[in-house]
Amino acid sequence: MTLDTGDTGFMLVATALVMIMTPGLAFFYGGLVSRKNVLTIMMQSYVSMGVSTILWVVVGYSLCFSGDVGGIIGNLDMAFLRGIAPTDLFGGVDDGTIPLLLFVVYQMMFAIITPALITGAFANRITFKAYLIFLVAWQILVYYPFVHMIWGGGMLADWGVLDFAGGIVVHTLAGMAALASVIYVGKRGVEDAGAHNVPFVAIGAALLWFGWFGFNAGSELAVDEVTVVAFINTQIAAAFAAITWLLLAWHYDKKPSFVEMLIGMIAGLATITPAAGFVTPQSAMLIGVAAGLVCYYAVVFRKKKGLDDALDVWGVHGVGGALGIIMLGVLASESIGGQNGLYHGDSGFFMVQLAGLALACVWAFAFTYGMLMMIDKVTPVRVSEETEAALDVALHGEAAYID
Repeated sequence: MTLDTGDTGFMLVATALVMIMTPGLAFFYGGLVSRKNVLTIMMQSYVSMGVSTILWVVVGYSLCFSGDVGGIIGNLDMAFLRGIAPTDLFGGVDDGTIPLLLFVVYQMMFAIITPALITGAFANRITFKAYLIFLVAWQILVYYPFVHMIWGGGMLADWGVLDFAGGIVVHTLAGMAALASVIYVGKRGVEDAGAHNVPFVAIGAALLWFGWFGFNAGSELAVDEVTVVAFINTQIAAAFAAITWLLLAWHYDKKPSFVEMLIGMIAGLATITPAAGFVTPQSAMLIGVAAGLVCYYAVVFRKKKGLDDALDVWGVHGVGGALGIIMLGVLASESIGGQNGLYHGDSGFFMVQLAGLALACVWAFAFTYGMLMMIDKVTPVRVSEETEAALDVALHGEAAYID
């Protein structure tokens, strides 16, 4: 095949949409924290746009998509993007319709936002130097191996694990890393009073919802009927989850909360991500309701256990991504993405999904916890009590607001 300008134009837009999700995440997280550490958590997202880009073009893309070492990781044959010409097509001359460099930059945007998701868990508590080391080490030891194993033709792909846009690769890995981080770092010394700027949260949520169409529909890497199914499934699941979460929170808190509804929307988006191009719109409705219910009660469980996951990364992204992988194993339809799930008679695929999910959970938790222990030997991971009390000024010499 030759380059398809329609596919290429769509993927350029999809790439830009995924890029805007990281600033959207910065606003979403920034509004949810207190006034004293708005800049710190926003900078953690923005700095990933720089560091993760550099890491991706130097070694990341090659380790994910070039060669294979033991089914776990790629090789360095394409380090610094060597050997990739502007005329090369992703999929090769027989099947490719978009430039290979476009696939490289599209996947780059996933690499940027995934570690940034984790920052919401340890808000207020991490030194900037430790975060920079973590940002690099976590991608190399956790993110890149699973990109290769699932999307790069590695071990989990051989098993038959499916993950349309990142239920394991993005959300489960980030959520389990968040859980490990919270357990290692411990509770905040100063508890936030709650979202300090709800309009920031709303702006961030809007950018995330908007960008998620590029995240999910773009993962088809072409313009066809599956692209459209992934697009509408994204909208459906987000809406059903948002309203389910809103009604639950309204029931328990006695008032309809705008922030709670927005968190529910993110849970729906995270949960539909792995299944978006493999299930029917009717299944997306079920997935949205399940996301609102399961993720809401996961957050309740987390609070009862006293785990200080500041912005509920584990409950929303970790549980949401895992739930999406499980529901994909149940609801996958051959008429959409070529694979049936448990409901349609393929129990083997369901078991494969569970096995891939279990490996991801154990790997992400163990490597993240061990990584933080090693970083602590090089530089302190946790800020001092004095720094935590005035985080933005103490770490960066800047403040979001001048009183």
